[in-house]
Amino acid sequence: MKFVRRIVIALVALVIIAYAAVLGYIYFNQRALQYTATGEITALADTKIKGAEEVTIPTTDGAVIHGWYAPPAEVGKPVVLYYKGNSGSFSEEHERFEAWTADGYGFLAFDYRGFPLSPGEISQQHILDDATAAFDWLKAKGQPIVIWGRSLGTGPATYIASIRDADALLLETPFLSAVNVAFERYPYLPVGLLMSDQFPVNEWITKVDEPVFIAHGTADQTIDVTNGERLYQLVPHKYDLWIEPGADHGDLWARGIWGRAKTFFEDAEYAASKVAAAR
Repeated sequence: MKFVRRIVIALVALVIIAYAAVLGYIYFNQRALQYTATGEITALADTKIKGAEEVTIPTTDGAVIHGWYAPPAEVGKPVVLYYKGNSGSFSEEHERFEAWTADGYGFLAFDYRGFPLSPGEISQQHILDDATAAFDWLKAKGQPIVIWGRSLGTGPATYIASIRDADALLLETPFLSAVNVAFERYPYLPVGLLMSDQFPVNEWITKVDEPVFIAHGTADQTIDVTNGERLYQLVPHKYDLWIEPGADHGDLWARGIWGRAKTFFEDAEYAASKVAAAR
């Protein structure tokens, strides 16, 4: 019996050591596991975007982020401030910017620090600082702003909408929090204790005054659709929740999100103009 007991104790000890090793690896490599910052860069000259320029935007802590900016086609038309997702460079999504400018909208899109076009280290604080710098740079131009966040970008998009004034907030495949997504993937790990970059979107959304439109797909393999559904329940000023059957994480553009977004932005601009006229 003593021999069996020793074997059991040894096995338990090995499991504990292995579990601790896994926790240690995840803790010290968490940002490499959390972010996918590499990817191809598309040159602005190789796109069909008309009237856009490359811009550099300084942050308050001395860094510089790089992006593309195009003004709206006419006065009063909004600029889409786009907060990109977790993979590669924003420049890979030039099809979106081509569609926006073709319909008369302006846009500002950029890479967070640590992503292909913007040097630096990735962290939640840097992403939020970069997001704030981009908004303030755009706000100084005096144009109406509508915010569009996709995937990872729904974090900074919601944060900015909670501390700055825009006309609308669109969240494409959002997450409730980074901790919630991590727990869904690794329910056997204490992710809440390990993660430095937790992006508590569920807290920020309660402070958003802008109308909010959330879009998600039922077949999303990256961020489960329940994230979008649960987040919408917390929205103070609901506009619409679009759940697309069978859509995966990157399918919503092809499924027609831009058509729905235009209607949303037009309604939001009309509401904003009515409020301004009443003042």
